[in-house]
Amino acid sequence: MTEKPARPDPTVIGEVAAPPFARLPDPLQLFVDRALRLRTLAARSEIGPYLRFLSDLAEMQYRIQDELPEPAMPDGAAPARARTHAMPPLDRAGFAPDAAFEATFDRFTGAAAGIAMPPAAAGALGRVRAAGPAQRDGMLRAVLSGAIPADAMAEHAFAAAALQVHFARMAARLDAAALMPVGDGACPSCGSPPVSSMVVGWRGAHGTRFCACSLCGTCWHHVRIKCVLCGSTKGIGYQEVEGGAGTVKAETCDSCHRYVKVLYQVKEADLEPVADDAASLGLDLLMREGPYERGGFNPFLLGY
Repeated sequence: MTEKPARPDPTVIGEVAAPPFARLPDPLQLFVDRALRLRTLAARSEIGPYLRFLSDLAEMQYRIQDELPEPAMPDGAAPARARTHAMPPLDRAGFAPDAAFEATFDRFTGAAAGIAMPPAAAGALGRVRAAGPAQRDGMLRAVLSGAIPADAMAEHAFAAAALQVHFARMAARLDAAALMPVGDGACPSCGSPPVSSMVVGWRGAHGTRFCACSLCGTCWHHVRIKCVLCGSTKGIGYQEVEGGAGTVKAETCDSCHRYVKVLYQVKEADLEPVADDAASLGLDLLMREGPYERGGFNPFLLGY
């Protein structure tokens, strides 16, 4: 693993970037892109079987959306209140399952049962499907608060996948122009932590950085060489696997002693925030040797 000084990576800067603050997810395209990327990564990875399993999950996240009920959105005054108090319009802390989520959860867990998976994962899914209302609510609360018990991580990964679909569908119905910063390391749509960040090659935003929400899939602009978790600009460094292509790095912060991965889409356009975070598990394993803790949240890398 190499460590390089905190300085901008060379990128094409021929166009003037005027990025929007937020980019909302397309709930269908989000999971199609993720499934395809995971399938590509699986073909060349040492953890190929696991990535193929995640690809199948992402495909189910896409397929179950057909004719789902409309999600219940915040009341008309809620967005204005959120802006006044710099709060996300989708309150994950106050999440209450509605008919749309119930249908999403039942469809996803039912569809996931048809995916090839190890016996331990199948057993975890069976426990999720058999959970009573109180037990299921506890799983959802644990995912949304990031307080997932170590002895039930597989169960919570399935619950998280259903929540991702529901929150992506809600986030897609927000007004991107009305979103505003709500604090370091927090999605402006739902308040969740980032899974990773990306230096993008989008038209009008080339070379700028966006954080990607681990829950709803919203992307929000965040300046480079600045910790996405605590906002510090001091002691920022970059580490990567020795001999890597320079497309995935760990951005480390000496203020909060955590790291979040940076994906360089300007170098490889197909990089996807959740898929490439999972596929670069080797970088997480190497980072364990140092003083920095993982700061990005990925429900499919629980325990790392």
